[in-house]
Amino acid sequence: MSPTTPPASSAATTDTYTELSAAIRSFAQALAESEQFRAFEDAADRFRHDKAAQDALKAFQEKRQSLQGLLMLNAVSPEDRAELQRLYQDFIDQPSAAAYLQAQDDLMALCRATAELLSTRLGLDFAAACGSGCC
Repeated sequence: MSPTTPPASSAATTDTYTELSAAIRSFAQALAESEQFRAFEDAADRFRHDKAAQDALKAFQEKRQSLQGLLMLNAVSPEDRAELQRLYQDFIDQPSAAAYLQAQDDLMALCRATAELLSTRLGLDFAAACGSGCC
């Protein structure tokens, strides 16, 4: 069954499904038009096209990957830990990276507020009900 095809059932179920689909489209459009989403999209685009920021991220990720086993065991040397921290700081000091991370935080805050509103309206913990895939 596709996301746009209602389950085979009664006309009442089909009507409910149609109404729910329209509400979901309306919600998605409102989210896409929100200041937070637009800012996130803009920041992500700038970050993707910033070579210095991408290089800083790559250096941090490569170092973290090389230390992954030691990090899991909490057995990283102070020198390697300091180097990893320096590389992370170099990454977040990149203006486009900082803007991207802030825009991501702002969008996540909007998603959390939306989930709280849904939880209140539905009378259940929406975020817990949908698992880790939600904002």
